[in-house]
Amino acid sequence: MRWLRCKRSSKINRAALTVLTVFITLLYPLAIWLGHGQVEPRLLAGILLLAALTRLPALKVSKMARWWMGGALLLAAIAVWANAMLPLKLYPVLVSAVMLAVFGYTLVKPPSMVERFARMREPDLPPAAIGYTRRVTQVWCGFFAINGAIALSTALWASPAVWSIYNGVVSYLLMGLLFGGEFLTRLYFKRRHSV
Repeated sequence: MRWLRCKRSSKINRAALTVLTVFITLLYPLAIWLGHGQVEPRLLAGILLLAALTRLPALKVSKMARWWMGGALLLAAIAVWANAMLPLKLYPVLVSAVMLAVFGYTLVKPPSMVERFARMREPDLPPAAIGYTRRVTQVWCGFFAINGAIALSTALWASPAVWSIYNGVVSYLLMGLLFGGEFLTRLYFKRRHSV
């Protein structure tokens, strides 16, 4: 009985940390934009450190979390040391780069990332579905490459408002559109191939 309570408590704690991480990630661009010129960058770096701390439990199980955390800590340290805003604006670039690296690595060392997700629901995928999941992984790699390049451009050359709007709104909308489009394509693919 005690073991069951501990397991439930652990799931609740993980869920709470996930919600907190998502909340911080979604509000990060807005906080940086509102703080730009009002709050020293070394103080705003605390938001990035908070985001990194919420990912600590994932370090044991995920290489991606380790790379992400290392990059986030490096950007925060540079922002504190130089009291500069640019490292804080590079955080969305880091996220896209880590996601591109992780998804891209699974194309070299299969199964692809999308295939891994698909096998969680359907362990026995037919060959057509494996090819489909590989193509979807390639599409996501393209998205992360383009999104990272735009995020870098906004960090280097755009106003704080444009940076915040792209990285806090537009990129999430594009990600949602891609996810929704892929979902509809998957339904069509399943119907056509009876998967």
